[in-house]
Amino acid sequence: MTVTLADVAARARVSPATVSRVLNGNYPVAASTRERVLRAVDDLDYVLNGPASSLAAATSDLVGILVNDIADPFFGIMAGAAQTQIGGPGDGSGRAGGEKLAVICNTGGSPERELTYLTLLQRQRAAAVVLTGGAVENEAHQAAVAAKLAKLADAGTRIVFCGRPPLPDGDALVAALAFDNRGGGRRLTEHLVALGHRRIGYVAGPPERTTTRHRLEGHREALRGAGLGPEPEDEERLTVHGPYDRRSGYEATLEILRRDPGVTAIVAANDTVALGACAAVRDRGLRIPQDISVAGFDDLPFSVDAVPALTTVRLPLFEAGARAGRLAMGKENPPPGGIATIAAELMIRGSTAPPRVG
Repeated sequence: MTVTLADVAARARVSPATVSRVLNGNYPVAASTRERVLRAVDDLDYVLNGPASSLAAATSDLVGILVNDIADPFFGIMAGAAQTQIGGPGDGSGRAGGEKLAVICNTGGSPERELTYLTLLQRQRAAAVVLTGGAVENEAHQAAVAAKLAKLADAGTRIVFCGRPPLPDGDALVAALAFDNRGGGRRLTEHLVALGHRRIGYVAGPPERTTTRHRLEGHREALRGAGLGPEPEDEERLTVHGPYDRRSGYEATLEILRRDPGVTAIVAANDTVALGACAAVRDRGLRIPQDISVAGFDDLPFSVDAVPALTTVRLPLFEAGARAGRLAMGKENPPPGGIATIAAELMIRGSTAPPRVG
């Protein structure tokens, strides 16, 4: 015999509405009443009908977290941190009472997959959607994303950006937590310039991504601020774009060294790319940092264990992801204006040093 919500209410000696409030976590209930309801749920082995309850409620128990690549620590750390706030253990009893089901949507960096997931989450009446990482700089795609997010927001879904700048029309957003990629890129190159480097190669990410553009802009701002601003054709000669992966770092660094053997430092788009750059430098018979300095970005967990330890820019990925999770759950008030810029911190380690003289 199927146990119904009315059966739980009778067992707990409360109204069916109170049971619904406890299970959905959308209304304050006295602790003693909540405990009585959850005990009745356990005793009767009641299973909430998610699809049916989502039809009656504005949203379901589902929260979607969109990432480019869950295997990339940059996204994995943020998604994991967000999940601690979305689908945490509650009171430690293992019983559901207000938590949500976090679902990771791996887009593979595909704009089309991003739109597909947003459509699927809309159909599931998702309670919230967290979009992580840089956005694709394409007007048609941005307009399509804005339209999808507006429909989700109209249905009661909370929208949070994490590590991603807001769209030009950000009315649908609860909040956008944007990393200071431009400032971090500027400070990293200022450090290299202060060490005495004048010929600096740059391994950039995909050109269509906001993260790529902002970090590269910061790098070039630092060069110009030091009076080293190269001509546009020289900028392009010392810059190679590619995916945010190790292979790209390896191949791009070899290409930069082929184009300009006088380069004394390589700045990589992220730490994974920097590992590839380090391998390319060593395969050319050069030492780090004695012959060439190498720097990364993000301060991923392996950065400090590289040999030598990697100079990089620390982004508080876990903290940002956890905050995004709280915002998605309505546990934290949005920042003023809905937008918060998260500072980046320069981490100086052994992979950078003054250039060799002579």
